[in-house]
Parts: sequence; C-alpha cells; structure tokens
Amino acid sequence: MSLREQLNEDLKSAMRAKDQARLSVIRSVKAAILAQETRGERISLDEAGILQVIAKEIKERKDANREFERGGRQDLVEKNLKEIEVLSSYLPEPLSEEELREIIENAVQASAATSAKDMGKVMAIVTPQIRGRAEGRHVAELVKIRLIQ
Repeated sequence: MSLREQLNEDLKSAMRAKDQARLSVIRSVKAAILAQETRGERISLDEAGILQVIAKEIKERKDANREFERGGRQDLVEKNLKEIEVLSSYLPEPLSEEELREIIENAVQASAATSAKDMGKVMAIVTPQIRGRAEGRHVAELVKIRLIQ
C-alpha cells in the first residue's frame, strides 16, 4: 500500500473512531501535500515527495515546541508531541548512527572529497539516500566532522 493510500485509510479509520487528534494531523498532512502539489507545475508527489512533506511537518512542530517551551505553554508542547508521534509513524525506520556514518563514508569516497570545501558534493550524494530517515542538521555535522579529520 502506498503512503498516499495509507494516509487515506488512516483518515477513514480516525473518522470512524472519532479520534479528533489523529484526524486533525492527517488532514493537516494531506493539505500540506496538496499545497505542495498545486504549487507551480501541478505535479503529483511520489513517495519520496510525500515523505519530504511529512518530515517538514515534523520539523515545523519541533521548532514550534521550542517556542512554546520558552513561553511556558506546556499544553501546546504536549499537543505537538502527540502530533509528531502520529507523523513519525509514516516515516521509514530511522538510520542508526553506524548506517549513517557508512553512507557518509561511501559518499566521501565517491566524490573524492578531501576538505570541508567539498561538503556540498558529499551532501548532494548523501541527501537522497537519507531523506526522511535522518535529520539533515545532524547529517551535515557528521559530514563536516568526517571532512575535517
């Protein structure tokens, strides 16, 4: 079953179960996917594109949580954490630190990178492989550390 079909089935299940929290999150993701598809050339997103939208939604909620914590809004933090949990269920299994380092090492060798100046080349190879399975900031840190060595 494709991710799009899974979202539709989960939407129906949440409606039947009257699970308003889950229903709201799934509707939000479907709206974000539709917005992405209707921008510009009106394309239909593939699995990777949908994963990218879901990852973006998670990131937005994590960023909002930092602000909510500073503002003392624990109720909103908890709501966002529940939404993140629902969204995370659609992402593939996260890469382990070891798997991530292996991908980075292979990319460094493939791009013949020798210094931090070559970070863009390495990231161009790594990014498609890790999409939705690792946080970009963390990957960039690991690449930078590897290239400085």
